[in-house]
Amino acid sequence: MTPLFGHLISESSRRRRALQRLFKYSRDKDRPEARGLRLLRAWLSDEQRTQFDSFGYFDVTGSASRKTYRIHFGVSANIQELGSDGQPKTGWCFIPDGYLVPGDVMLAQKIALETSERDALAVANFFPSTIPAFRREARRPF
Repeated sequence: MTPLFGHLISESSRRRRALQRLFKYSRDKDRPEARGLRLLRAWLSDEQRTQFDSFGYFDVTGSASRKTYRIHFGVSANIQELGSDGQPKTGWCFIPDGYLVPGDVMLAQKIALETSERDALAVANFFPSTIPAFRREARRPF
């Protein structure tokens, strides 16, 4: 597509294509990205794994508040707190120290929210959840 028509590509379409490229790239099982995704998927529940494979995100429940958080594929600004209506309410950003691939970061975020929610949010940055929910047709990205 030429830059002349670049404005016609929606943000969700760009994200979907970027996610598909990353999954295709990470198929090589020896790459850190692939190992990180395999480790993440091993720690996800069946429901979370299905959700992640279909949509590129998964939901977790906070250990203290029992709030629902949606962790999107990525390494920063990728967590949304969902309201009781299931819509994004607040965005959260916290990452472990060091350079880690997305699967490892997401696993650390999952474990932190499910076991030490208050500690994780105490060091997190929050932002208005203006990021639209990432949606795509249900299909396995691998």
